[in-house]
Amino acid sequence: MSVQTTNLKFKSAPPKAPKRGRFLRVLIWIAVLGLFALGFYLISMPKEAPKGRIGAPTTITTTTAKTGSIGVYLDAIGTVTPVYTASIFSQVTGVVVGVNYQEGQIVKKGDPLVDIDDRQYQAQLTQAQGALERDQNVLAQAEMDLARYQTAWARNGVAKQLLDDQGKLVLQEQGTVKNDEGAVAFDQLQVEYCHIKAPIPGRVGLRPIDPGNLVTAGTSAINSSATPLLVITQIQPITVVFTIAEDNLGQVMEQLRNGAKLPVDVYDRAAQTKLASGELIAVDNQIDTTTGTVKVRASFGNDDFALFPNQFVNARLLVKTLQDVTLVPSSAIQQNGQTSFVYVIQDNAAQLRNIKAGVSDNGFTQVEGVNPGDVLADSSFDKLQDNSKITVATGKPGPGQRPGGPPKPGSQETPKTQEKAGGEEKQSGNKGS
Repeated sequence: MSVQTTNLKFKSAPPKAPKRGRFLRVLIWIAVLGLFALGFYLISMPKEAPKGRIGAPTTITTTTAKTGSIGVYLDAIGTVTPVYTASIFSQVTGVVVGVNYQEGQIVKKGDPLVDIDDRQYQAQLTQAQGALERDQNVLAQAEMDLARYQTAWARNGVAKQLLDDQGKLVLQEQGTVKNDEGAVAFDQLQVEYCHIKAPIPGRVGLRPIDPGNLVTAGTSAINSSATPLLVITQIQPITVVFTIAEDNLGQVMEQLRNGAKLPVDVYDRAAQTKLASGELIAVDNQIDTTTGTVKVRASFGNDDFALFPNQFVNARLLVKTLQDVTLVPSSAIQQNGQTSFVYVIQDNAAQLRNIKAGVSDNGFTQVEGVNPGDVLADSSFDKLQDNSKITVATGKPGPGQRPGGPPKPGSQETPKTQEKAGGEEKQSGNKGS
């Protein structure tokens, strides 16, 4: 009995070993997590700035606010529109016997363009002239008889009835002569229609007819029987039609009511090359409710033929010029949401100052909040803060490059400038490392 009891106690001891192994695994996981937490803390903790860069002044370029004038412009897209466009149609039916113009030719008013065979109209004119001559002689005879009757009546040689009848006969013949004169004028006009001349000065388009073609009378392209002969567009002067916003209409109309002449400049499609300068001549009589804009028209002399009908252009309308305002380079103005600000340099420190920006043109902006003569920061804005210490760069910007900004399009840097820029980048990279 004692032996069996001893065996039972001996077999119940081994289950204690798994509890000790589980405890060791928990300790290992806690140690691993602790090492991860320590590494994350060391990586994320802020690093101290390298000694020698604490409080180092920022090198910047500067610009100066000045007093000047700046224009208030309205920019819009427009279309070149001829003052007059004449579509020439034949007013008589006949065969074309002569084309007296070249395609694309510049013609003056009254220049011959197209000749149509006029022989049938000349024949009709001759008939009308013959009838007129006959009736004129009949009228002359009737007037001569009337004069005789009047003399005889004064001597009581004829009856009053004969005198009165002869007077009415003269009036009838006068009416016949007038009718003949009208027929002659009509036939003369038909002959003139056979020789078409330019009604306006301008440029002729491509030729749609050739000698030998039969043309029919018509007044518009809507008439299916009408044969167009040519199209002339006046190009000197020429106009540009563009739109301005409804909100800007008030200031434009105010200037026009005061008798001001508003200059307009037009540029090419890319808004890079100036094509012509003119002035505003007309404003449409109603606003387009779908777009909230109104059409305006400007006139240009077009002496060099730079403007072509239906050409797409960019128009700049000068509404007024602001005089004696404070101007600063637009590159010196920074934005923080809706707030505009600049850095004013005083006592070798950059002081942030909020401003109110106004009109911008040609790289300058009219501002309120700074005084003429104030020196402003014009570069290194990513390094500047309020009251930052600064040093002003003594070197001048490279060709085609404004201070603190990228090179202008088309500018080229010399190899010396590029080498210097590369050296500065390399040096700054070493500092950063």
